Amino acid sequence: MPPKKKGEEVERPPLMGRLGTNLKVGILGLPNVGKSTFFNVLTKSEAQAENFPFCTIDPNESRVAISDERFDWLCEHYKPASTSKHPAFLNVTDIAGLVKGASEGQGLGNAFLSHVSACDALFHLCRAFDDDDVTHVEGDVNPVRDLEIIGDELRMKDLQYIEGAIGRLEKLIRGGDKSKNLEYDALLKVKALLEEEKKAVRLAPWNEKEIEALNKHLFLTAKPIIYLVNLSEKDYIRKKNKWLPKIKAWIDENDAGAVLIPFSGALESKLVDMPEDERQTYLKEQQCTSALDKVVKTGYKALQLEYFFTSGKNEVKAWTIQKGTKAPQAAGRIHSDFEKGFIMAEVCKVADLMELGSENAVKAGGKYRQQGRNYTVEDGDVIQFKFNAGAGLTAGKKK
Repeated sequence: MPPKKKGEEVERPPLMGRLGTNLKVGILGLPNVGKSTFFNVLTKSEAQAENFPFCTIDPNESRVAISDERFDWLCEHYKPASTSKHPAFLNVTDIAGLVKGASEGQGLGNAFLSHVSACDALFHLCRAFDDDDVTHVEGDVNPVRDLEIIGDELRMKDLQYIEGAIGRLEKLIRGGDKSKNLEYDALLKVKALLEEEKKAVRLAPWNEKEIEALNKHLFLTAKPIIYLVNLSEKDYIRKKNKWLPKIKAWIDENDAGAVLIPFSGALESKLVDMPEDERQTYLKEQQCTSALDKVVKTGYKALQLEYFFTSGKNEVKAWTIQKGTKAPQAAGRIHSDFEKGFIMAEVCKVADLMELGSENAVKAGGKYRQQGRNYTVEDGDVIQFKFNAGAGLTAGKKK
């Protein structure tokens, strides 16, 4: 694969697993690597975070608003009431720590793995800081080993599952249900991938029909992963840690193309309690930035989600959709009647609106478009939908 040009996004393969707009990212890792601390600073929650394994047992769930200067500009431009400003959100789940042998029932075992299955993408958090006051379940800090432990446990759980899935399909095929052949063949490929090549399901080049057949199985290793490395504050600020090159090499070999984001739970915990002006001053003095916005946006993109805007004096709202959604289905996110009676979408790009300053200027510049039902909505579109309400009425953005 050629290196991507600056500013160019890597094309993502079709998402395996559930499809929809209410997807969530789970925080995955061994005990005592900083998952609950990360969850708390990310979502401004108060989940229990203590120095002992399995501090988290039942998953903590919350959501975090996606920071977007485009949304901020629309709010400033239209000035709706504060209760009528609705950004997009990422749903996040803090999962209990996994230990070696979880696929065979060790630690929280199957309960933990069911929590992983309920998520649609994963923040795989590993620890790269030394602290004698924070115990490590494996005795010492070695994030590469920890990555391998979790990867192996998820793979082994998928292998356990697939034996039963293949057996059930074999019975159906012997009974004459030939429509199951594609799914059966895809499952055999999955088994070989997991057992012989020892690779995750997401790493194989599946076609659309195979993905459709496999999606019902929700394999743990099919979920997209973002790797987060928890550094000490000192290492994060100086952008140097002995483990980072080794972690990057492991990811390149075992999950090529996956995103690696260093952050510091200690720094983020300190920042979250500071007043905004003091926070900005501290970051400027240390010549660093918080990693949280990048983490949230990367997690959102990993789910292949995006959003369009409706805007006016009464409300500014970001509507989450799956990437590739057509205009009628996007209209249906607002109300089912919008989709049923869809006539057209009047669309402008938020970047054009920000550059030119008003809708009239956008229209005068020829950058306001009327789009039909085959239009694929793009991230950052500002849309007014027109639909047939039975009496010739039209509706769209609220003013």
